[in-house]
Amino acid sequence: MKKKPKLSKNVCKDVVLCRTTNKHVSNRTSDLLLEQSVAFSKSFKPIPFFLRRKYNGAKQFYVISISRIQYSKARHALTLLGERDLSRLWLNVI
Repeated sequence: MKKKPKLSKNVCKDVVLCRTTNKHVSNRTSDLLLEQSVAFSKSFKPIPFFLRRKYNGAKQFYVISISRIQYSKARHALTLLGERDLSRLWLNVI
């Protein structure tokens, strides 16, 4: 009987790198990650109506997720982002 190969603990473990309510910052961030060859996924999460005042009327979050293995490479790539755009991102720390 053959044993199944063991996979690394970090396979298929996506973590949220950052989120923002600004569409332009989201696009610039995803362009930068593409330039630096960091694989990511981008999704949208709606903000409930009664919480929109807290987020200045924004209707949705732009969430960028990456593989746990590439987290340090992605954080280093975000240092290349402009200060203005970086201030509009909510970064998650692992």
